[in-house]
Amino acid sequence: MKALSSRTADFTDSVIRRMTRVSNQHGAVNLSQGFPDFDPPREITDRLSEVAKSGPHQYALTWGAQNFREALVRKQEHFSGMKFDPDKEVVVTCGSTEAMMASMMSVCNPGDKVVIFSPFYENYGADTILSGAEPVYVPLKPPTFCFDADELEAAMKQDGVKALILCNPSNPCGKVFTRDELLVIADLAKKYDLYVITDEVYEHILYKPHVHTYMASLPGMRERTIMCNSLSKTYSITGWRLGYVIAPPEIADRVKKVHDFLTVGAAAPLMEAAVVGLNFGDDYYQQLQAHYTHMKELFVGGLKDIGLTFTEPQGAYYVLMDISEFGYDSDLVFCEELAEKVGVGAVPGSSFFREDINHLIRFHFAKQDETLKKALDRLADIRTKMKK
Repeated sequence: MKALSSRTADFTDSVIRRMTRVSNQHGAVNLSQGFPDFDPPREITDRLSEVAKSGPHQYALTWGAQNFREALVRKQEHFSGMKFDPDKEVVVTCGSTEAMMASMMSVCNPGDKVVIFSPFYENYGADTILSGAEPVYVPLKPPTFCFDADELEAAMKQDGVKALILCNPSNPCGKVFTRDELLVIADLAKKYDLYVITDEVYEHILYKPHVHTYMASLPGMRERTIMCNSLSKTYSITGWRLGYVIAPPEIADRVKKVHDFLTVGAAAPLMEAAVVGLNFGDDYYQQLQAHYTHMKELFVGGLKDIGLTFTEPQGAYYVLMDISEFGYDSDLVFCEELAEKVGVGAVPGSSFFREDINHLIRFHFAKQDETLKKALDRLADIRTKMKK
């Protein structure tokens, strides 16, 4: 038999999803894979019940149902202050994972390079490689996760660099990039003629006083920004896999074609039901922020009471905890034993960093109060059960 693809030879399974399986194996409270254990808004699920009987049940337009795209544009215009054409600038995808992949394949040629901040969501490196490009990593430096502008410029001016991926708010570190930081990135992108591919799935999960600035809204960035996003986190429907790309018409047209050959289209019944959520008023997003603020304060407050060292997030719903005190050489082994001995699931930080960092693990706190309290009760014994 001939050899399989060399491009994917070094791929491993997703460490995040693997830790869910480990958590399930040991009956651990799963704070690894980032999905909530509470229901979506009732208005959305009620509409889904109606759609199950009345349809649509067949293919929608490849780039998304008309009413979904129009509702999406209204919502994005409200929050970003930018006008979008639902027919020429929007592509609905099967989750933000496909949105990122279709965008990367639309931009990159084999041999191109893509700048990625580290730590990063594990798919970004794989997306780059699958696109035939080479990742170039720039560190966000713990504990503040700021970047060095000179290091960023050195990466962006390399021969063959085509794009930069920006996750804001950031998974896994919870950083919210300031407007000044985004202006530095924008100025360099314009200077070196790069695309910026943004992952903004946590745009509405922010903790005061931090605010989300859309890269595409900055001077000169609309024409070179490809916005990737999804409904998963905002409406607690991670299993519905409804994502989207918003980009200038000539870029969106290319993304449409790539998307067509990747997945044909997103699920028509789910788009129809999700329109209800896209039409929510400001009160929904205020309640969402209040809900996540409550969960964050409950969880990080509990970690403080236990005396653990961690970075408090500015956005998203993740906490990076320092495990240096426990004496483990491997954060993966630590997470496996944490699930087994303590009964709490986490993700080894090394799966997010290009640098040799193995003293951090990631928890997520998009959980009901009783789930978080159960995890904290178990973590109270962590020093007794995990000390080397």
